[in-house]
Amino acid sequence: MSMLWRCCLLLFVYRCASGFGLDTCDEVRKVFQLRQIGPNKLLPSSPVPGSDLQVCTSQNLTCCTKKMEEKYQLAARRDIQNFLQAYSNGLNLLLTRNVASFQENFDVLMRQAENYTNAMLQVSYQKMFAQASETVRELFTDVGLFLLGSELNVGEFVQRFFDALFPLVYSHYINPGVDDLSPVHAECVRSVSRDVRPFGAAPDLLADQITRSGVSGRLLLQALHLGIEVINTTDHLQLSRECRRALLKMLYCPHCQGLTQSKPCMGYCLNVMRGCLASMAEIDTHWREFVSSLEGLSAKMHGDQDLEHVLLGVHMTLHDAVGQAEESRARLSTQVYKWCGPPSRKRAPSVGIQESGSQVSIPLKASIRAVGDSLAARRRDFVNSLRHYRTFYGDLADQLCARELASGDMPCWNGTHTVKSYTLRIVRNGVRAQVSNPEVKVKGDDPVINQLIDKLKHINQLLQGKSIPKLGSLDQIETGSGDAEGRYSGDCDDEDGCGGSGGGEVKRKIVSNMSPDVTGDYRHHHYHHPPAEDSEIEGSSGNLRLTGAIWVLVLACLHMILAL
Repeated sequence: MSMLWRCCLLLFVYRCASGFGLDTCDEVRKVFQLRQIGPNKLLPSSPVPGSDLQVCTSQNLTCCTKKMEEKYQLAARRDIQNFLQAYSNGLNLLLTRNVASFQENFDVLMRQAENYTNAMLQVSYQKMFAQASETVRELFTDVGLFLLGSELNVGEFVQRFFDALFPLVYSHYINPGVDDLSPVHAECVRSVSRDVRPFGAAPDLLADQITRSGVSGRLLLQALHLGIEVINTTDHLQLSRECRRALLKMLYCPHCQGLTQSKPCMGYCLNVMRGCLASMAEIDTHWREFVSSLEGLSAKMHGDQDLEHVLLGVHMTLHDAVGQAEESRARLSTQVYKWCGPPSRKRAPSVGIQESGSQVSIPLKASIRAVGDSLAARRRDFVNSLRHYRTFYGDLADQLCARELASGDMPCWNGTHTVKSYTLRIVRNGVRAQVSNPEVKVKGDDPVINQLIDKLKHINQLLQGKSIPKLGSLDQIETGSGDAEGRYSGDCDDEDGCGGSGGGEVKRKIVSNMSPDVTGDYRHHHYHHPPAEDSEIEGSSGNLRLTGAIWVLVLACLHMILAL
């Protein structure tokens, strides 16, 4: 009888060790269907041995099969990417909305500056207003293209504007008459504009102001585009094999034991997420600097670096320039006569110049203050909002665990079973700290993240004025939503169906005559590189040829001596 009781006791212990209490998989089936992880036919009707499982291994009976494990791994990766995108959504919206807003404000600013300039011409220089309006339009079109990143030389298109204006000023205010200049004579007057300098230093002054303020404006837009690229790329990074297995073990292996409501312990979650996002944590230092650099740029956008102040003051610069030409009437008449001869005129129709129907009635100074204040306030609001995201990448893993993933209650899941507390060592953020991570093996730096870090370093130098461009260019910063050559983060297998994180890279080039913080005269920033190295190479090759020729002669002489 005692032997019978002993056998019953052993059977009871065996059943406990083999998953006694996991009688049904109904709860697992319900969650599996609710989260749309896969078809219900993958689930066993009752707990089964899990000998074929690779990650969610257990000595007990389980509600998981190998096919379910594969579906759970895909679900875990999808969940993390959804959490990442949800967490970064506020920052992404802040950047994208402000890019659109600043671009729209620049367009409005351009149109308003053009209207102010035309209004000034109509009021102060009515005789040439109708003919000059097209030239004014071309000037502001070039300014707009420059702000959008076109490789235009500011000094050149500003000088071209004044060159085109000079024949009109000469015809109507320096050597006035009832007739217009003939096309040939007008072209001659235009061509000598740079020699006689009718507008004094105005072209150089305006070009300098547009360059300084334009560089700041386009750098702001370029930085925001790069910020969007950083967020989009990190949101869609491919996770390594080790990370995917760790996420499966943390999020869905409890389901195999019927623990569908269990959540990972905080320490366990931190180790897994800090391992998976180790490369992203490397962005932290450069992202903090990026935010600080944008703050510094915004603070410097006043006076000559304030785009709205400069553009809305073009009409005053132009007014003073034409006035200076009128004061130099005698000198200019003599010089033009010397270059182009007596004016060749053609009779114009005897009708007055048609007045424009769109007379500007808004007080100019009041409008300038209103627009300037609104754009400055918008920049301040943006920078103040961005400041809240300064630690975004440093806190990323911790915030995901605290907000979404980890349990604040006990017991919690430690990767194997439910416990009262997680007892293993918790590692710090960053790639180097993951050497001692007990949950995830991190092989090294991520090449995609390294590319983003390089771009952040470069834009930070430009924003801080530390990088002086070569040959009048602010260099180029490549921006896009993905990697053009199809490189992905981490290990990626064919079976995972890995795809890129976006379309091909969009390359934008920032070009100007100077860096945003250069205090010298931009006109003197020419870079000449004497071909010293080429000369040295040519000299070296010449010496080698001479040496070779000498040896040929020596050998020929030896051959003759031996022949004798």
